[in-house]
Amino acid sequence: MTMPPDAAPLSSGKVVRVELPAAEAHGYDIVVGDNILAEAGTLIHLRLGARRCVVITDRTVAALYLQRLEAILVAAEHTVLPAVIVPPGESSKDFATLQNTLDQLFTRGIDRKTLVIALGGGVVGDLAGVAAALALRGLDFVQIPTTLLAQVDSSVGGKNGISTAYGKNTVGTFYQPRLVLADVSTLDSLPEREMQAGYAEVVKYGLINDAAFFTWCQTHGDKLLRGDRAAQIEAVSRSCAYKAAIVIADEHETGVRALLNLGHTFGHALEAITGYSHLILHGEAVSIGMAMAFRLSADLGLCPAADARAVREHLQAVGLPIKPPAFAYDIERLMALMAQDKKAEHGKLTLILARGIGQAFVNPNTNPTPVRASWQTLLG
Repeated sequence: MTMPPDAAPLSSGKVVRVELPAAEAHGYDIVVGDNILAEAGTLIHLRLGARRCVVITDRTVAALYLQRLEAILVAAEHTVLPAVIVPPGESSKDFATLQNTLDQLFTRGIDRKTLVIALGGGVVGDLAGVAAALALRGLDFVQIPTTLLAQVDSSVGGKNGISTAYGKNTVGTFYQPRLVLADVSTLDSLPEREMQAGYAEVVKYGLINDAAFFTWCQTHGDKLLRGDRAAQIEAVSRSCAYKAAIVIADEHETGVRALLNLGHTFGHALEAITGYSHLILHGEAVSIGMAMAFRLSADLGLCPAADARAVREHLQAVGLPIKPPAFAYDIERLMALMAQDKKAEHGKLTLILARGIGQAFVNPNTNPTPVRASWQTLLG
């Protein structure tokens, strides 16, 4: 895969362009910077015109940013409809909350020119993306991610989903936003655990395709987590550029885009078996999954043991877990959940493994025996 270009400069940050190849698809900008939220109304107006807007957010984020954002939108000549506010947490990624969100959108009197704005973390972004795709067969939407995880991963690329008893994000859409505004100043409101969880998705990009970026993470990751603005902008913009390059090459995840799921098949199984609870956050599950993927790769003779060890050591150094928390785990249930993963075909297990740091690859029809042994060793 061709390496992404440097993110384009902006007076208040950087811009990464996602230019989709399909004739009917629209490209869009990812704007990354400090206090970008203050420019949200103008940036939306410049790209999409003055719009009727409705914000979808959760109670926690609403208390922090909703009133400010709505005032910024009004000042930029947008008409703001009453916001849709959902409960915080993974439990909101379900059919009941989606139905309630759609009901509220329709009671606001939306039309096909109404702009949906997702303000919050990955849960809000996914929920709003699905709702925007379904309402009136498709409303434009803008992502304003307020967590590190959402800024570097879930807000970019147009994959929107809700979870079911059959697994995480098993119902959803491929539906691209019209604009993404990533304001790193919103990261100041995150608890340390949430920042660490988001950082797992930053490390992922270095492990997939760029050993030099992993080295950058080893040097700068701690500064990023301690609030260094330059490190945060660099990490978010580079992560978005990597993801944009993969999305441009494979918008609907028929090939190379699956690489973005490094660690996720293991991680999603852990999230599902623990009930999508606060026991394990998504980024923590991904951290454990990436450590497992590299250890399995080393056990299979695919990857140097030193690389697998370096991955584990860096994750631990920044406070991320490489083993799951105490719980009554059922290994056969974990294996069944992995077999239901979206990458699986004809019931065969597909994993993202690695030949080394920066050398991830898709491994279809993975032998389940060593995978089961990995769980047994980890949970032992």
